[in-house]
Amino acid sequence: MTDTTFLGPWVRRFLVEYLVTARNLAVNTRTSYRDMLLLLLPFASEHLKKPVDRLLVVDLSPELLREFLNHLEQNRHCSIVTRNQRLAGVHALAKFIGENSPEHVAWCAQVRLIPLKKTAQSGITYLDKPEMDALLAAPDRRTPQGQRDYTLLLFLYNAGARASEAAEIRIGDIDWHSQSVRITGKCNKQRICPLWSITLEQLQRATTQRGPEQRVFLNRNGQPITRFGIHTLVERHAMTAATKMPSLSSKRVSPHVIRHSTASHLLRAGVDINTIRAWMGHVSLNTTNIYAETDLETKARALDTCAPSTEGKKTKPWRDQPDLMGFLRRL
Repeated sequence: MTDTTFLGPWVRRFLVEYLVTARNLAVNTRTSYRDMLLLLLPFASEHLKKPVDRLLVVDLSPELLREFLNHLEQNRHCSIVTRNQRLAGVHALAKFIGENSPEHVAWCAQVRLIPLKKTAQSGITYLDKPEMDALLAAPDRRTPQGQRDYTLLLFLYNAGARASEAAEIRIGDIDWHSQSVRITGKCNKQRICPLWSITLEQLQRATTQRGPEQRVFLNRNGQPITRFGIHTLVERHAMTAATKMPSLSSKRVSPHVIRHSTASHLLRAGVDINTIRAWMGHVSLNTTNIYAETDLETKARALDTCAPSTEGKKTKPWRDQPDLMGFLRRL
């Protein structure tokens, strides 16, 4: 019997019932899945010569999906990481349909057998302290817009906030007495971050005579700034800072790079990894451990703790040095 189940109703249920209601995924994650469908459905429609609203579930065959993935890489020049993100969205859609429609279990299994491509693990980009200082010095604080930009950059660095989190901060989220801010992260998970005195001073200047329900950061039109506006602001000031700090020219500076910088600088300052995890709002400690793996200064400091003495005195064989062995076992 020919399967004539239309794809459209399943797409609607996937986006509304599954992503929002069942999973409560972050807005950015839902947007990523939506963007995947905005690319896939027109591709399938053109390839099969069918209107989008007449596409069937089984029209998304493994063969068509492989052609779609090749199209992303070859025609749209997407990276392997982006290609894998799109495929992960397809896998999630197939899993949802398979779990709720037994007649599509076989189709689901075939789709989910399409493998992700292996890709090299890219290192984390972060700014060294002089580079971060140069970025903070880039805005012209003699102007209202420059003062706003400085406050926003300082907040991003202090709190390690994502661009979307900074855009959503309201004045009422700031606890002026305890010198902290409540940040709502992915999946509506909240965390409390301490604020430096200088950050509080700048935030007070930016929010004076405004109500607690208003957003902290506004654009030049007096409207709440968006995460895209924050990205543009950071990139603009990074270009300015690069004129005085040439090393910034080789780095693609973004709000997330500032976030990486916060975590890396906390690690270098000796803050324990669990505190950094809570500070950054990471669900898994494995995510935070990436900073320890990539920070050469911290590795060098760890190596110094077991460096041999150079004073000429006779040292014990390494097998008889309990401190060294204990150190190695703790790594």
